[in-house]
Amino acid sequence: MLCPLALPDPGVADAPPECAYTGTKPPAEVAVSEHAEVRRAQLRHQAALLAKPNVVGLGIGLKTVRGRRGERLCLAALVRCKVPRAALDPEALIPDQIEGIPTDVIDVGEVRALSARTTRLRPAPGGVSLGHVLVTAGTLGCVVRDRASGDALILSNNHVLADANQASPGDPILQPGAIDGGRDPADVIAALERFSVIQFAREPATCPVARGLVQLINTLAAWTGFNHRLEAWREDPLAVNRIDAAVARPFDENDVLPEVLEIGPVRGTRPVELGLKVRKSGRSSGVTTGEITVLDATITVGYGERTARFAGQIVTTPMSLPGDSGSVLVEVGGTRAVGLLFAGSDQVTLHNPIESVLSALAVEL
Repeated sequence: MLCPLALPDPGVADAPPECAYTGTKPPAEVAVSEHAEVRRAQLRHQAALLAKPNVVGLGIGLKTVRGRRGERLCLAALVRCKVPRAALDPEALIPDQIEGIPTDVIDVGEVRALSARTTRLRPAPGGVSLGHVLVTAGTLGCVVRDRASGDALILSNNHVLADANQASPGDPILQPGAIDGGRDPADVIAALERFSVIQFAREPATCPVARGLVQLINTLAAWTGFNHRLEAWREDPLAVNRIDAAVARPFDENDVLPEVLEIGPVRGTRPVELGLKVRKSGRSSGVTTGEITVLDATITVGYGERTARFAGQIVTTPMSLPGDSGSVLVEVGGTRAVGLLFAGSDQVTLHNPIESVLSALAVEL
């Protein structure tokens, strides 16, 4: 084969032909040529492939075989959800190859324009701003179903939906939360349905006798010129909690989406294990990933002036910011739920085991 670039450079003695090493096109030219060939096939068949049910897009990718991405270019059909070939009608099938070019099918889910997590969204997915009318804001975890009625409910934390025990069933729930501009009644999306009461280990006293006695002593101290004052506290060292969780009933089921922003639908649960890679989608920090570092933790959590002890908790590497409370913890590489995020620090994030949450609130994913 003659190479038109094989003539020696007159300025360099005995210069070798530029493509004498193969007698074919250089590798870069081969790659460009292959890509152009696949691109031409894409344009010729795009209309027909996009007309197939479930197909939402078409592009050029690398063929994946047995879970491993290869080096051969292919036509990549982007589908809402992968379906076994046996379950598809013949006209819905993607051919194994087109014009000798292999095809691949890639599950991309329901693709939507992404909105800010702190704006008003209808329908609202998990992972966005939400809160009781008297709470700043937390995160809409996900949609669950009442085990008795099958009705759709919104899952989040007690301290997000029920103001840490201060709320009552029927109270308005805003989306977005109040700190993000949510207002009653314009942004009310749901009403508080029920919550698991948090048993506080230490909190300001509510007993009228104790409060009255402290007030009397402080009054006497003021009269006599003493500068010290007493405070009444209620303490219960035996109080232990398993979850910080609540559910709210949307006024219109169409106002909520059964999926989590940038994660997708949450399908089922999985057992927790040390070292498991996990992710969440939250109001403040978006999608973050972490790793489970401690299981069955007993730990004390601060709620302003109050503290509560939790047992059986999941501890992960830090993956949250204030406002992420209520996010659903999901496995990396899948959509099974593991926990419900409720607290954290700069060093760790804490989660209730999801099975404990679902059982206590009588709901299911």
